[in-house]
Amino acid sequence: MLVGITYDLKDDYLALGYSEEEAAEFDSPATIEGIEAALQAQGYETERIGALPMLASALLQGRRWDIVFNIAEGLHGFGRESQVPALLDYYKVPYVFSDAMTLGLCLHKGVTKHVVRDKGIPTADFAVVEHPSQAAFIDLPYPLFVKPVAEGTGIGVGAASKVQNVEELMAACERLIARHNQPVLVETFLSGRELTVGIVGTGTDARALGALEVIFAPAAESDVYGYVNKAEYLDRMQYRLADDDDAEKAKTVALEAWRALGCRDGGRVDMRFDAAGVPNFIEVNPLAGLHPVNSDLPIMCYKAGIRYEQLIGEIMNSALWRLRLQAMPGASADEMTALPADQPLLMA
Repeated sequence: MLVGITYDLKDDYLALGYSEEEAAEFDSPATIEGIEAALQAQGYETERIGALPMLASALLQGRRWDIVFNIAEGLHGFGRESQVPALLDYYKVPYVFSDAMTLGLCLHKGVTKHVVRDKGIPTADFAVVEHPSQAAFIDLPYPLFVKPVAEGTGIGVGAASKVQNVEELMAACERLIARHNQPVLVETFLSGRELTVGIVGTGTDARALGALEVIFAPAAESDVYGYVNKAEYLDRMQYRLADDDDAEKAKTVALEAWRALGCRDGGRVDMRFDAAGVPNFIEVNPLAGLHPVNSDLPIMCYKAGIRYEQLIGEIMNSALWRLRLQAMPGASADEMTALPADQPLLMA
């Protein structure tokens, strides 16, 4: 089976003049090498495709793959993570991870929280601020937490994200809107433990691999898991696999959110406990970082005794299983298992 790999390489964007922060979400060569090696070790043939322009060119030339392992983050706008999946959908090329609709939904943290809250899943009260002047009219109890509405890797999050009064709130909103050219999410600050839950699978087949607790070392910038703390995690952060009652509660809520948002195959859900001990949904990462050493999901798997190769294998198995279910609606589990390994994966 030929697996194409789509990705955005950080070095390419730095060479084009993007800053370290602007390129923070893109991948290093070690990530691509790790994914490719893990796939090849399980018998897959691989082909590096690269970013959207390379994918578009290859498709126009008639190139095809049995399935695409997509970790491309895209460029520009709230739908940037949806660009590669949308193009693959157009050409009916199957791919790993969530579809264009889910990726677009989950990138916008405000819209994501509306869906999660509508499903009855605990999440901190919030507001989306599009202009700094709107901050003066927010009626939520302080302290509040402020961050860009559509960034990852802790971009725009740091010590100044936690605000104590309306003056600090307005200043934070003005700074972030100007710097990142997008609205900001303002939400009630959650004072409890922070866990990230790793998930593989889709729908009712999804399961939690574990819950990683994020612990702030004495050298941490603040008690928020932001850009600086993530970038300098060796000095500023500690990670512990949580296996207590809180972890089980967090896993349950994380799976509810994963299914409600239509996420597929693998990723992470970030949770934080409120003062009453209730795990609250923070955000979901349907394209979670997959660096074999530095990314939260592989770190969690390592601590849970799950090898990197096994993680990639479970993600692939989820994608192949759901694609075969899609191609054979109503088939029994025995019929699905009996399909030959080279059975084409067809998209509706």
